[in-house]
Amino acid sequence: MSDPTIFIGQSTKREELFLAMANRHGLVTGATGTGKTVTLQILAEGFCDAGVPVFAADVKGDLSGIAMPGEPKDALIERAKSMGFDDYGFEAIPTIFWDLFGEQGHPIRTTISEMGPLMLSRLMGLTDAQEGALNIAFKIADKEGLALLDLKDLRALLKDLADRGKEITTEYGNVTAPTIGGIQRRLVVLEEQGGDHFFGEPALDIHDFMRTTPGGKGYMNVLAADKLISSPQLYATFLLWMMSELFERMPEVGDPDKPKMVFFFDEAHLLFTDAPAGLVQKIEQTVKLIRSKGIGIYFVTQNPLDVPESVLAQMGNRIQHALRAYTPREQKAVATAASTFRPNPAFKTEEVISQLGKGEALVSVLDMKGVPTMVERTMIRPPSSRMGPITPEERQKIIKNSPVYGNYEEAEDRESAYEILAKRAEQRGIATEQAKAQKEADQQARAQARAPARETATDRFVKNMASTAGRQIGNMLIRGILGGLKKW
Repeated sequence: MSDPTIFIGQSTKREELFLAMANRHGLVTGATGTGKTVTLQILAEGFCDAGVPVFAADVKGDLSGIAMPGEPKDALIERAKSMGFDDYGFEAIPTIFWDLFGEQGHPIRTTISEMGPLMLSRLMGLTDAQEGALNIAFKIADKEGLALLDLKDLRALLKDLADRGKEITTEYGNVTAPTIGGIQRRLVVLEEQGGDHFFGEPALDIHDFMRTTPGGKGYMNVLAADKLISSPQLYATFLLWMMSELFERMPEVGDPDKPKMVFFFDEAHLLFTDAPAGLVQKIEQTVKLIRSKGIGIYFVTQNPLDVPESVLAQMGNRIQHALRAYTPREQKAVATAASTFRPNPAFKTEEVISQLGKGEALVSVLDMKGVPTMVERTMIRPPSSRMGPITPEERQKIIKNSPVYGNYEEAEDRESAYEILAKRAEQRGIATEQAKAQKEADQQARAQARAPARETATDRFVKNMASTAGRQIGNMLIRGILGGLKKW
């Protein structure tokens, strides 16, 4: 029995991706308009048909067509026939649509606490000093049991840090007001980019990406990213967070017969643009180790130079569409791309990269021994699902029939850092007022002791008012303590 594969296309032979090697990651590159999206689509179809769930961001909107059967056009049928694709047909892939903004899919949220200070600093573009202050904020939140769920929680915590400046400095080091103010301003920018939609509850259960149908097909998870991509930092950090979640939450499985899930990272260059060396190192480490969790990571980008060499080395399966080579940088990119393939004596790889037509690609995959196959000039097979976007009506029907419909649509706002810190501030205010009233009462008592006099009606009125205020303050404190955190 032959090893299970995904049919990619036809060269001098059938080009197939071995499922057992699919978690060794991959790279799909090529200039705009050369067919990268169709390649992503046919790979996703193959994985889902094999029972492997897939996630991909739909940056332009045209990947959504994977949820509907393709149209039997003569050109597609002829193309399939020319490559011996005899069982070519048209079918929809079971699809779940997601959207950070909750407009074109189920909302995706996570909490500030879950994202952590490293990725949040990257998301907001913080300075070293600001990142240090944010790390201190997270340490204090963890120590004091403050749940950071959304942006208002983080704002409240930062304000609390500023108010407790001397106390914080003694234990953690100096945190200045200008530094806190700088972070607060970056939070405003993040909110304007749509970050307020991303942070909150109910938080995404990553296992909802791992669903299969009763018939054993993997679900295609499509993130509507046409709006999100206008905020590149948010887009890149969100996908990085998802990759991190998969790594942290999934158990070790070694080398399975097929991946537990495949994750396509489109516009991958955004992940690495201006990324500090420490973050790139962590990405490399995650990509390297996530393989043992059964997760395949596939970067999709225009230029192989977009991906650092250390990460590029982890990409075992490669599909290279045409690259233009007019400028020195483009020529370098072509040379780099050619150098990553195992040479084929039948042609010069560097020359062919510039000659490839639309729907053609250079393909090299890992064989069952983990060795890259010789690069081949390949005609990519046509997809079985629709090429191009679905209609808004089709999308809404799929969303309402989704297995996760109703799980994420309504936002929740349980008690968290914002409410707890507000209550602390109120209690501090009450304590201050009590201390002030007691001081005034003591001063008055001392004055009366020095000059005893007959109590007037005005004196009695003031005493009665002070007594009433004291009882009210006491009631407020009691209500605050006995009311329970979740009732505030």
